[in-house]
Amino acid sequence: MNIPFLDLTRQYKALKQEIDSAITRVVSSGRYIGGEEVKLFEEEMAAYTKVRFGVSTASGTDALLACLMAMGIKEGDEVITTPFTFISTAEVISLLGARPVFVDIDKETFNIDPSLLESRITDKTKCIIPVHIFGHLADMDSILSIAKSNNLRVLEDAAQAVGATYNGKKACSFGDAGCLSFYPSKNLGAYGDGGMVLTNDEDIAKKVALIKNHGSEKSYHHSVLGFNGRLDALQAAILRVKLRHLEDWNEKRRAGAFYYNDVLKNCVKVPVQRDGYRHVFNQYSMLTEAREEIIEHLKQRGIPTVIYYPLALHLQDVFSYLGYKEGDFPVTEEVIKKILSLPIFPELNESEKKYIAGETKGFFSTVRQAP
Repeated sequence: MNIPFLDLTRQYKALKQEIDSAITRVVSSGRYIGGEEVKLFEEEMAAYTKVRFGVSTASGTDALLACLMAMGIKEGDEVITTPFTFISTAEVISLLGARPVFVDIDKETFNIDPSLLESRITDKTKCIIPVHIFGHLADMDSILSIAKSNNLRVLEDAAQAVGATYNGKKACSFGDAGCLSFYPSKNLGAYGDGGMVLTNDEDIAKKVALIKNHGSEKSYHHSVLGFNGRLDALQAAILRVKLRHLEDWNEKRRAGAFYYNDVLKNCVKVPVQRDGYRHVFNQYSMLTEAREEIIEHLKQRGIPTVIYYPLALHLQDVFSYLGYKEGDFPVTEEVIKKILSLPIFPELNESEKKYIAGETKGFFSTVRQAP
């Protein structure tokens, strides 16, 4: 059996009539930038996350960048975040001339460890960006309490966590604002790039809307420096179709992940879902001492795997100027040595999930003893 790590064609085939109709509607309208499709999608996403405002952007990275600009982050400021995430989170901080300040992660959820935050706050700190990694929310109660005590902004990077909740409250509704990515591999994926800022703060929403449109509210009049960060109408129309199916897809991801957990719990360190949280499993990421052997074992059996992430941000060449070194974030560095992701997309059928879990478990019974 040959199984894809992600197969977006299956999803398209299931939605073909709806998707094709949405695309035809946009093409026939002749309105490809902005317009009704974008407006409606912004309203629908705001309603879904139960916040007041949704402002679409051309990518998740643009959402983060525009949001930090709207918050007034500038050269010389410090923004605290995690070293265990995709580069966009820290990249946008540096692009504004601010300094990323990394804090190690919780060994169970892989999210930023709130107990370490206070020690990294200085008089230059202006914002905390928790990343809801792989689809499990960070400990927002603790983070928000610390932020409030220190008069700091909180920007949720929820690129991998659309639909994730804590006590029924959705990602992007906790902090001053939250950012989503609609990259095709996300739980809610476009047919290209896309992103969104979600917030209850009208001032942030207005500023992001201005910034992502070249700083212009009126054509050819520019009140602030901005950039071209607009979501196109085709992507908005496609995402409006997909949003109607998101909850079902998230539940299928969750069912698949819990099935893996049940089969593999005595073989590897399976991902956790803490009490009160709803994990949406953008990735199913487990920990094992035998990673390279498992990768090869599964590859020979037609099962692909991916390592998220092979090199922590504090050890990336681009951030060498920050002065971090190996050993500075021991939990992150230990996780990176052991982490491995299995296929988890919602269109995986039962026989494929059984095969993936069975062959992974089989490695330990036939090749190597479980720890």
